[in-house]
Amino acid sequence: MDYTKRRERYRAVLAGDVCVHPGSVFDPISARAAEDLGFEVGMFAGSIASGTVLGAPDYVVLTLSEFAQQIYRICRAGQLPLMVDADHGYGNALSVKRTVEELEASGVSALTIEDTVLPMQFGGASGYISLEEGVGKMKAALSGRTDPNLVIVGRTSSLSEGMDECIRRVKAYEAAGVDAIFLAGATTKAQVEAVNAELNIPLLLGGAGGELSDKAWLGQNGVRVALQGHLSFQAHIKAVYDTLKALRDGVAPGDLRDQCASPELIAQVTRKADYDQQIADYLR
Repeated sequence: MDYTKRRERYRAVLAGDVCVHPGSVFDPISARAAEDLGFEVGMFAGSIASGTVLGAPDYVVLTLSEFAQQIYRICRAGQLPLMVDADHGYGNALSVKRTVEELEASGVSALTIEDTVLPMQFGGASGYISLEEGVGKMKAALSGRTDPNLVIVGRTSSLSEGMDECIRRVKAYEAAGVDAIFLAGATTKAQVEAVNAELNIPLLLGGAGGELSDKAWLGQNGVRVALQGHLSFQAHIKAVYDTLKALRDGVAPGDLRDQCASPELIAQVTRKADYDQQIADYLR
């Protein structure tokens, strides 16, 4: 698997002048669907990883090894450049370096490291690590990569602390050398404009609703990737639940066929033709 080429494609998105919406993926099948549909990049969020791997809420109880294993399964399924939410890097700056090493080996094209205090602290304390610790984490992340094409993104939701604090942090992370800034919690054009004016690197947004729905405007204001939530995983849960409930309630399987993937679509996303060709080449 050539991870460098897909990382180069992700960097091309950052170097462009338009904003793209990533396909939210969570397993090999969803990643192949996103790739087949033409998404430029895929997104595997920490919250979705907790749900997919553990069936747990987004309380950061997933381990690095569990995260890396699922990422590997997603990346080996196709050629979609994958960005991931690596949360706080699973510990201190040394842990962040290890996180980058493991996720690079798993095949990611881009990863974010955030400055939120994680996991949940005793007594419910929350907030942000110090700026100095945040900078140390960004530098450690950069030192952990061996492929220079891997994109390291500094993530912050410090807009909640005010614009001045947010700008102080993003400028410090840019100075540390990150390739882009993931601005979580932005809801207005004024916020995006103010942060973009202070940076020379691209922006990623954690949401693109309301005022921030205009992709053309986002592209003109430094945003290269804007998430749209994780509806695919939510739809997956509902489809499975509703199907099982219907069967449990006595609905005949034949009456549910129209709600299910066709044999043709299943063959497409499982890459059946490739496997059939391998059977013809090697087993006959």
